[in-house]
Amino acid sequence: MALGVRLHMAVDTFGHLLALHVTPANEQDRSQADKLVQAVREETCASVEIAFVDQGYTSDTAANETGEHGVELHVVKLPEAKRGFVLLPRRWVVERSFGWAARFRRLARAYEKLPQTLAGLHYVAFAMLMLPHLPDVIGMVRTGQSNPSS
Repeated sequence: MALGVRLHMAVDTFGHLLALHVTPANEQDRSQADKLVQAVREETCASVEIAFVDQGYTSDTAANETGEHGVELHVVKLPEAKRGFVLLPRRWVVERSFGWAARFRRLARAYEKLPQTLAGLHYVAFAMLMLPHLPDVIGMVRTGQSNPSS
C-alpha cells in the first residue's frame, strides 16, 4: 500500500510558485520548514525576510532553523471562537494557489509514484498559469517599469 504525499508550497504575494517540496504524508510539516526556506532563498536571491505559515509549522526548532537563514516565521492561527468559514489573513494566498493547481486534472489526485514527477508537474502547471501574463512582463522590461500597475 502506497503512502500519501504532502506538498509544501511557498508562493509570493501574487500566488506565483517560488518553491515546492514533496514529502511522505507521515512526516511533520515543521521538519520541512528549513528545506523550503533554503529553496525560497535560492530562488529569490535571499530577498525574503518574512514567511506566513499555518499552524503545522509551529515549533521553536522550525523558527530557529529558518531564522538561521534570515527568515522570520509568522504563524497564521485560527480565531478562538470560530464559527463557519473564516478568511485567514495572508494564508488565503497559498490556498488560492493550491486551488489553481487543482484545476489541472493530473494534479487532482496523487497518481505519480515519484515525488520528483509530482513536483515537476506542479512547476509545469504554474508555468502554464503564468504564460498569459508574459506579454505584460515583456512590456514592463522594455519600458523599464517595475510595477505592473504603473
